[in-house]
Amino acid sequence: MAFDEELAGRLRAEVSGEPGLTEKKMFGGLAFLLDGHMAVSASSRGGMLLRVDPARTEELVDGEHVNRFEMGGRRMDGWLHVDTAALGTDDALREWVALGVAYVRTLPPK
Repeated sequence: MAFDEELAGRLRAEVSGEPGLTEKKMFGGLAFLLDGHMAVSASSRGGMLLRVDPARTEELVDGEHVNRFEMGGRRMDGWLHVDTAALGTDDALREWVALGVAYVRTLPPK
């Protein structure tokens, strides 16, 4: 499955103007990296892949529209899959993207 081009455009609009921004195709999706760290991605599974503080993973997972990202059968703290249903409004998308941006800004540039 290809990533959602409309969602990618919405993500791009949210992160445009961020210092150190690059776009890169990763995991079949389109990732938006800040200083070399992925903050958000339009996922090839639909919805968005989001990088967050690992300590906040449990509080952000709702089991319905927001879950730990799973790769190779491994569920990972600090990485969330956010379904499209949780991204319906610009405000909702903005809040999720802000979490990813805020977290990667705490990491040293690559």
